[in-house]
Amino acid sequence: MIEVKEKDFNSFFKAPFNAYGSNSLYVSPFKSDLKRFLSNKNPLFKDKNTFTFFSTFKNGTPVGRVVVHVHKKSNEKYKSKTAYFGFFDCIDDLDVAKALFDKVERWARDNKFSEIMGNFNLTAMQQIGVTTDGFENVPYMDQVYSPPQISKLLEKLGYNSFFPMTTFEIDLKSVDPKILNKGMKFSSIDDEKIKFEKINKRNFKVHIEHARICLNDGFANNPMFVPVTKDEYYFQSKDMTLVIDNHISTIAYHDNRPIGVTVCLPDLNPFLKANKSRFSLMTPFHLLKLKTQRKRAGLIYTSVIQDYQVKGLGGILMYHTLSAVKSRGYEYLGVTWISDENIPSLRNVEKAGGKPLHKLCLYKKEI
Repeated sequence: MIEVKEKDFNSFFKAPFNAYGSNSLYVSPFKSDLKRFLSNKNPLFKDKNTFTFFSTFKNGTPVGRVVVHVHKKSNEKYKSKTAYFGFFDCIDDLDVAKALFDKVERWARDNKFSEIMGNFNLTAMQQIGVTTDGFENVPYMDQVYSPPQISKLLEKLGYNSFFPMTTFEIDLKSVDPKILNKGMKFSSIDDEKIKFEKINKRNFKVHIEHARICLNDGFANNPMFVPVTKDEYYFQSKDMTLVIDNHISTIAYHDNRPIGVTVCLPDLNPFLKANKSRFSLMTPFHLLKLKTQRKRAGLIYTSVIQDYQVKGLGGILMYHTLSAVKSRGYEYLGVTWISDENIPSLRNVEKAGGKPLHKLCLYKKEI
């Protein structure tokens, strides 16, 4: 017997654990964070009619879930009528998946959308995609991981793949950052006026705002990108101070103007796994372990503002990142998704020794 419930958060949280089992490489966000994201506290969802979520039960057990929502600013910018799906997790059962997407597609039609696209958790500026290859590789924080059946279920439901992406891993033990820096210099910039600062707890709010400025300017022409507001960015990043390493994220300044950024954090996935994505009495112990025994870091994004692109700054920022994480004792660096069409970024990662970790893509369907 299959049953679908709407906005039942406890079953929504439990579904992927039941669907994939304890040996899966899947990693869930903290339960409290997920609940916060799927609420009207999220600046994306100030209007209650912009999202909902569903859980599917089979024989009384939640084994599937999905969010359906609209990113209004994206539709306005790109003049589209698109609904997003996200957080799609499911057992390998077409009937269960169909029960979920019948609800998704009905919601989209009722709200006058003509297309559904995903997986977005929750926008193109956050975790996106469905894993299509590299299922054996352990994901880093902010990397979407889904088992093989997810892409197959979507295809059986009539969804078509597009926008291929790749995540990467850099083995820091075998990389010498000095090689990257050899011969690099800024073109058409006064090198002496370039300054670098580390994002740290003491100046967190100022640094985070500068990081947002660099993100919005540098990504402005990227496919699907929508500028992130102060409220949206701070909502996502405000808890970073609990886990930030003050030495591994860098902002570049020219004449005191922020011109580029790399945001890098200790990989939280082992911490989330150890806690089963819930706070408990053991959470402080696992947090201490994260801070003292961390071996993996995640590069969330690198962005250079448009006036300074194609001048070598991206490569210099990568040099600073690799030097910093290596000096801090990290052994591996994960890189979140890069579009397969973004040749300059792919080249920078490859020069840094990056090896493909997962292949991903988006899926869409006209309704």
